[in-house]
This record gives sequence, C-alpha cells and structure tokens, in this order.
Amino acid sequence: MFHGSMVALVTPMFENGDLDFEAMEQLIEFHVEKGTDAIVAVGTTGESATLNEQEHCAVIKHVVKTVNKRIPVIAGTGANSTTEAMDLTRCANEAGADACLLVTPYYNKPNQEGLFLHYQAIAKGVTIPQILYNVPGRTACDMLPETVSRLAKISNIVGIKEATGDLQRLRDLMALCGDEFDYYSGDDMTALDFMLAGGHGNISVTANIVPEKMQQMCQAANSADETQARSLNNEIEALHSDLFLEANPIPVKWALYEMGMIKTGIRLPMTPLAGQYREQLKLTMKKVGVLN
Repeated sequence: MFHGSMVALVTPMFENGDLDFEAMEQLIEFHVEKGTDAIVAVGTTGESATLNEQEHCAVIKHVVKTVNKRIPVIAGTGANSTTEAMDLTRCANEAGADACLLVTPYYNKPNQEGLFLHYQAIAKGVTIPQILYNVPGRTACDMLPETVSRLAKISNIVGIKEATGDLQRLRDLMALCGDEFDYYSGDDMTALDFMLAGGHGNISVTANIVPEKMQQMCQAANSADETQARSLNNEIEALHSDLFLEANPIPVKWALYEMGMIKTGIRLPMTPLAGQYREQLKLTMKKVGVLN
C-alpha cells in the first residue's frame, strides 16, 4: 500500500518545548519537494512518548492538512494502553490520515496473546489501515512472526515496520504472512538489504536530512537495481550511524538545527545533542553535502 522512502518526521519545538507548527510546515514542504514517498507523523522520531494526547492529535491534524493529499500520511498512534492507542487511532482516522503506525505496547511487557488481542481490538474498533511496529530495543517487547501472521489475517492490518535489523526476521515474516502483506524496515543501517530481500520500503530517520538521496536509494532497491542502490547508500551510510550517536531523535533534531530548519527544542527527558558529539555529526553532514 505504501512503498519507498517514508520519513519518520521530527516534531519541531521551540526552546521551551512548545510545538513549532510553522517549522513543521516548512519541513513538510521540504519533503514533498524532495520526493519523499510518505510522511510518518508522531512516531518515535516525532517524540510521541512526550506529547500528550491533545498535542498528538494536533500534530496529526496539522500534518494531514499541510500535506493536503500530495503524499500519504501515516500517523503514529501506538501506546502502551490499548484504550489510548484506540483513541489516537480514531483521531488519526477522523483527521484524514491514510494509515496508522502502532508500536508494540512498551514497558508493560505483554505476552504474545496480549499483543494479538491489543492489535485485534484496535483494528476492529477503527477501520483505517494499520501498520504494526516492532522495535524491541526500545519497548522491551518483541512481537514474534507467528503473532504477526495471526494479525495479518485481519483485513485492515496491512503491514509491519520491523526495526530489529535482523534480515532473518524479514524472511520468517514473509514465509508466514505472504506477498499481500507489506514489510518496512525501521533500521536505516540495514534498510537497503531489507528491501533487496523483499521489503517494500524504509521508515527512515536519515530521510529527515537527505530525503532526495534516501528516496532514490529506496526506488533503486525496490526496482532491484542493486548496483545503483548500494552506490547511493554508500553516500549516506555515515549518517545512518551518526544519527544514533545518542538516542533518537536527539542527533537528528540537532542536525536539522545545524541546517537551519528547526530550533533546538526537544522535550525532557531528552536533551540537545551532547557537546562531544556535535563536531563528528557536523563533519558527517559536510561529507554528505548538507552543510558547507
């Protein structure tokens, strides 16, 4: 349903943590102009964990309105409470989002049956297309392929963002869920190989900084042009690493600040990029051509 380079958009903020909707609009125009295939609003990179429900819905509505159907909008609506996740998913549906991305419930550490029932309840309660999101490194919860296979039988659960960075996991998912389910990488370092192995796209942190190159790389990978895809990925590979010098989205927000696109605002307990990492990130940004 959604293929290619899908940016996990940051949520711009003023220095006091208030939302900066003007900067958000400028980022959206940047991505539309540079060919980004879809925008993911209020995911992990969008600081979903520190936005309250009202702010969360406000950002989704603003992104949908600004994009104005030029490219798809996928709204992050996951939560560790099934009720809250359902409320956010309803909000995204009412706002006109094209799909929702729902992270596995974090901190609770549900078992596989709990995960199945969580996603089943949301899918039955809200008809919008829904994408599962598995990122055990941040949630302390790993949704296994067998559980995904059960959920893939629900008509409006259309794909999964798999952020383990494990290509064997992709192969296991494809064997169980088949060709009509969509598979998205949530790990920029392994995204190229993920797509060459049969994945449909990349929900990307790096695309915030180099959207055009990321889109071209994804397009080449989806076209099975491995030589071109690897050449493009080599140009931006250092960013894949350095945008995780500290926890996401700390480095990517600082990089966008260096580019003059957003202010330094970030919500506690996240803080601006530590001083010892700034020069390394700037050097990498110069290497890939986004800073002089």
